[in-house]
Amino acid sequence: MTALSPGMPEAPTEMQTILLIEDDAGDAFLVEELLASAPTPPKIIWARSLAESRDRLTAEVQCVVVDLSLPDATGLEALRQVLSMAPNTAVLVLTGLNDAHVGVEAVAAGAQDYLVKQDVDERLLARAISYAIERKRADLAQRKLADAQHLSRENARLEHGLLPVPMLKKELEREGLQHQARYLPGRRQALLAGDFWDTVQTPDGAVHVVIGDVCGHGPDEAALGVALRIAWRTLVLAGHTGNELLATLDRVLRNERKSPEIFTTMCMVAIDPDLSHARLHVVGHPPPLFVRGGVRRGVLDVVAEAPSGPPLGIFSDVEWTTIELELGDDWSMLLYTDGLIEATVGGGPDLLGTEGLIRLIREQGEIDLDRIITAVQEMHRDALSDDLAAVLVGRGPL
Repeated sequence: MTALSPGMPEAPTEMQTILLIEDDAGDAFLVEELLASAPTPPKIIWARSLAESRDRLTAEVQCVVVDLSLPDATGLEALRQVLSMAPNTAVLVLTGLNDAHVGVEAVAAGAQDYLVKQDVDERLLARAISYAIERKRADLAQRKLADAQHLSRENARLEHGLLPVPMLKKELEREGLQHQARYLPGRRQALLAGDFWDTVQTPDGAVHVVIGDVCGHGPDEAALGVALRIAWRTLVLAGHTGNELLATLDRVLRNERKSPEIFTTMCMVAIDPDLSHARLHVVGHPPPLFVRGGVRRGVLDVVAEAPSGPPLGIFSDVEWTTIELELGDDWSMLLYTDGLIEATVGGGPDLLGTEGLIRLIREQGEIDLDRIITAVQEMHRDALSDDLAAVLVGRGPL
């Protein structure tokens, strides 16, 4: 057998590659002899010291076999330097020091195994190296999984923090106002999407509701939706309404969007403090449904005169029309994004649409957001093809 020397010839890529850090040439040769009888002898790269091993440690090395008596480091300090040098590589200690306490400390420090030279034969050494490599792979996979779970939890907390919390005074409940909202992103394992909604009561007692849809379904669109929602809330609380507010949101959209093709539809409602009159702006968005007197005995239809104008981000210097709506004493208004009406009916090409939504509500006899969304999910076989947001606001029994 040829004597072991630093920098051995290339071996087939399917072979294991081992970096042996051993200052004793006789012990290094013994390791080669023991591993030569393996079914697939590994490629062995020999280094006589830690300093030399740094130059020989490459990405192809799957396992570092290190002695704890080296010229430039000894004991557990030698092991710690190897672990620092090769954090993603299996490390196996092969030493003449027969000390069980040191062995336990070596494994606790991060080594995959601890072997004593005098006790090693060819089968034990080959098996220990293979096991060390597999254990390290499992450790790395577990670490990646833990990192991914941690990142997922952090993202979930961040997204939850960006979801709206309605700003409504409790006195409104005594005055008969009722408010419900539902939000379902189409993206898998996401809490936020390009759809957004918010509800704010200003100091004068007026109630403002917005629902919007940024075209697209990715994280950039979700971030843009959050930016527009927060901008809308800030502008409303600052006393801005109507075209002034919409023009400012249009500038925000143009500044924040990643591409000039991205636009946003919106429906914005401002309800007077006495809850009897509302002003709407339907900005290229599906018109809301309005119920006066209850679903069973009253009038249920889309708000007339919609839309007020085109979506945000398409045309400059747009004037959106204000839609005036008398509400009455017993009324409900459903604002929603197109994810609620784009479900296919019976698995065919026809979409549910606004008329289908009205028909579904009449069949149920009430506007129950959970039942409506459940029905839509069943049409999609529980997998939404689009984001979905809905806000139901009304006075009297919903």
